[in-house]
Amino acid sequence: MFGPEGPTLRELAVQALSSVERGYDLLAPKFDHTPFRTPDGVLDAVAKTLAPLGPFTDGLDLCCGTGAGTRLLTGLCHRSVTGVDFSAGMLDVARHRVRSTSAPRVAWVRGDVRALPFTAAFDLVVSFGAFGHFLPRELPGLCAGVHSVLRPGGRFAFPVFAPPGPAHPAFWTLLGFDTAMRVRNALWRPPFVMYYRALRLGALLGELERAGFAVELYALPEFGRRADGSPRGRLVVARRDDVPAAEVSPRPAG
Repeated sequence: MFGPEGPTLRELAVQALSSVERGYDLLAPKFDHTPFRTPDGVLDAVAKTLAPLGPFTDGLDLCCGTGAGTRLLTGLCHRSVTGVDFSAGMLDVARHRVRSTSAPRVAWVRGDVRALPFTAAFDLVVSFGAFGHFLPRELPGLCAGVHSVLRPGGRFAFPVFAPPGPAHPAFWTLLGFDTAMRVRNALWRPPFVMYYRALRLGALLGELERAGFAVELYALPEFGRRADGSPRGRLVVARRDDVPAAEVSPRPAG
């Protein structure tokens, strides 16, 4: 699961018994050598789908970690890109991995995405792999916060994938991880919130719509289709819905 450059079992145990912030500070130097880092194939597929929806001026990478999504934004936004994360360790790594240039400018902000320190400053917000860190009761505030930092017509985009079924080994791996985290959080403080199976896509889409977004789903064909014909991967694109209806593109098929 982890290569020789990744964290040791002892390091992972120390991280798991820390707070979320401290845990990621500890993991940061080796994070890109773990399965937790968003694969390049996912980033490329998302960039390919978003490009025709632009042009974009200013972008925000929500829970940017070591900057994989921030780097994606530098190819889509022509003026500025900002990465926000509450782990100082992750941001330190990101600064070295994603170099700032004159166009677009790259900035890093340490902050809690549940209380974003921005006004309506962006026309594209992305997030990769962050939703497992939020409890269901936090989703309304998160969606409202993202809505508030987008300009009218701005988009919030993130990929989602069909969960594996019980016949797939990944089903039991994810179930085992979530069970272990629930036991850990019942016995140890501070809690470490990271659950792979807690998020329900329908509930999240509902919260986005209640926050004032018009939601579209785009198939990511690079990941194929399930036996029932549905896409294995989709890109959720939530548009801040305070523009004239005629300007909103119809939801694409698939």
